[in-house]
Amino acid sequence: MTPAAAETAATSETAAATSATDPNRPLTAAPETVQPVVFGQLAPELQVNLQINFGFDSAALAEDEKPKMQKICEAMKQSDVQVFRIVGHTDTAGSDDYNERLSVLRANEVVRFLTEECGIDAARLEALGMGERFPFNAENTRADENRRVEFQAIS
Repeated sequence: MTPAAAETAATSETAAATSATDPNRPLTAAPETVQPVVFGQLAPELQVNLQINFGFDSAALAEDEKPKMQKICEAMKQSDVQVFRIVGHTDTAGSDDYNERLSVLRANEVVRFLTEECGIDAARLEALGMGERFPFNAENTRADENRRVEFQAIS
């Protein structure tokens, strides 16, 4: 490298370092546009938008909910999602402690169905109970639709 080229390179490096550390010096480069990334999204024909509901004071999976569970099972088998969280919920009837336990039982019942009836690997499922804290129908916290499980794609 010639002395003139070395001096030009050193001047450029100093200017770049100064602009990075001097808050009063304007940036010359335009900011990059960041594109959102979507993970684990299923094709529209494989998406399942269903609620699994439960009877009052029950963690048993009703017979009329099993066809919905089969659809969820098939979607999980075809999904690239590695871990699903199964989140149980209750209405507001009963004590907080009771509803916490009941919501966990509901989540565990869905996990049991997915592993035993559908053959989903238990390592792909995580059960969690939320009790009555997040009602689906906040205007009527004792409504049937609050007694449910939700499915969340984790990774």
